[in-house]
Amino acid sequence: MSDLEFGRMSIKEVETEGKYKPPQPHWYELYAQPCVAELLGSALFIFIGCASVIENVDGTGRLQPALAHGLALGLIIAILGNISGGHFNPAVSLAAWLIGGLNMMLLIPYWISQLCGGLIGAGLAKVWKSANDRYINATGAAFTSITDDGQISSALVGEIVMTMFLVLAVCMGAINEKTSSPLAPFCIGFTVTADILAGGAVSGACMNPARAFGPALVANYWDYHWVYWVGPMVASLLVGALIR
Repeated sequence: MSDLEFGRMSIKEVETEGKYKPPQPHWYELYAQPCVAELLGSALFIFIGCASVIENVDGTGRLQPALAHGLALGLIIAILGNISGGHFNPAVSLAAWLIGGLNMMLLIPYWISQLCGGLIGAGLAKVWKSANDRYINATGAAFTSITDDGQISSALVGEIVMTMFLVLAVCMGAINEKTSSPLAPFCIGFTVTADILAGGAVSGACMNPARAFGPALVANYWDYHWVYWVGPMVASLLVGALIR
């Protein structure tokens, strides 16, 4: 007999049963908490973004919105990233799922949370500034850069390229184990800043369907809104295919 016996149980079995098994995470931590983090982060990010556009004083051009969006996103990712991954963007969540960085069960809940967060953020901006003429002049921070059909092609290409840059920064800087960096939150924020400075005059540099949806719904401005869905989602698919 290879194992000494303790009654009906061998020494190996006793040792195996004596090993500590860590408790399994609660369902709230696995599914609900990340969605709450995405809702909160999206609301804060889009509120700051909308406020920066509404309060953009003469002479600052794209600099104020670029810095506000980039800094807000970097800080919120640093704060909430360990809970949900810090997406706050349906296009980012799609790419994360495509490369294996997000559970498929969370993809649709993430999208719903992000869109609801965008609506909350834009709603808070309206409550804060609805009595101010700047809110009306800024169309509630909805994207108004495209004014005729002739601009669609350039705006769409711009949204695809700029979103690819952003999604690539997220996937390679925060998700991919070989290239991830502790500075990823701020690298992602700087990417948003650079994109807005470079392409804000062409398409508004949205890169985020949730950022477009919230203000569009609150301000009831839907002109060429589809561009801000198609561009980011196509970019996400391209980056996902490239990395895989």
